[in-house]
Amino acid sequence: MHVSLLLPAPLATIGGGHDYDRAIIAALCAEGHTVEAVELAGRHPLADETAQAAAAAAWQGLPDDSVPVIDALTLPAFAPFADALAARHSVALVHHPVALEPHHDAATRAALTALERRLLALFARVIVTSSATAERLADAFGVTRARIAVVVPGTDAAPRSAGSGGSGCEILSLGVLTPRKGHDVLLRALALLPDLAWRLSIVGGARDRAYADTLPHLAAELGIAGRVRFTGNLVGDALEELWQRTDLFALATQHEGYGMAIAEALRRGIPLAVTEGGAASGLVTPQNGVVCTNGDHAALSRALRRLIFDTALRANMAEAAWQSGCTLPDWRAQARLFAAALAR
Repeated sequence: MHVSLLLPAPLATIGGGHDYDRAIIAALCAEGHTVEAVELAGRHPLADETAQAAAAAAWQGLPDDSVPVIDALTLPAFAPFADALAARHSVALVHHPVALEPHHDAATRAALTALERRLLALFARVIVTSSATAERLADAFGVTRARIAVVVPGTDAAPRSAGSGGSGCEILSLGVLTPRKGHDVLLRALALLPDLAWRLSIVGGARDRAYADTLPHLAAELGIAGRVRFTGNLVGDALEELWQRTDLFALATQHEGYGMAIAEALRRGIPLAVTEGGAASGLVTPQNGVVCTNGDHAALSRALRRLIFDTALRANMAEAAWQSGCTLPDWRAQARLFAAALAR
């Protein structure tokens, strides 16, 4: 099969959606398919003239034999080609509906919702990365369930985390610095625990520079700056080294299409403290972690207190996390599901 995956440039961007795109491309190629990544310049999803021009050029340049797969983050840029999308039997890849991004104002959200409803109706199939997103598309965006295929992210094999081995608790939060990830909520939650021995590493690039700049200032105002480290983006051995020192993974996200970092934590046997945003809680059980209400830093703080203080509880949850992680699918298996969805 020849697949053209059209996505916001650049493919090397660090973040859940791009991580999925890179991994599924590699896995499809390993399965013998031909996949080209078509990077679209410009602003997405609020498409500017550059984005629209890039979409037009990319569409016109598609090989005749390829299956077009459009990352839904770029979908607004394809609005002028609605009829062509339907005629080509195109496929949409939806990590989560762009209209649901919490930073949009009401007017922008309404416009994006209407646009997504109109365009998603034209695709032959819609691939989503979680059952929660599938339900949302069917209920709120009018996508018929028969056209939806769920292909959750895979995870690569990883060694079990050894943890910090010290008397304190090393906490990791992994996610780009944008309001949706709720790093400010996590900081406020941990600030209520000055009597406990904890340290926090926040890994992620500044997707929203204005928001990212507030976080170190907030940590200072809360009196916890000495316990919090902002690492920026980490990949490869540097990130794995941090995973291996981690005792607890925490993420106060407002919305996740799946929660790839949560899956990565489970794959390494690390217990979880997360909020219920979107599909973020889908992998969490009472045995491997705790789930708190979105935006409620006091509730998150109470949950964190138990996990930080009670080392026996945390050890039991770590074992359950490891068992959960061992059941997660790998990327080759998910590539086969992805290809089957394209061939339907």
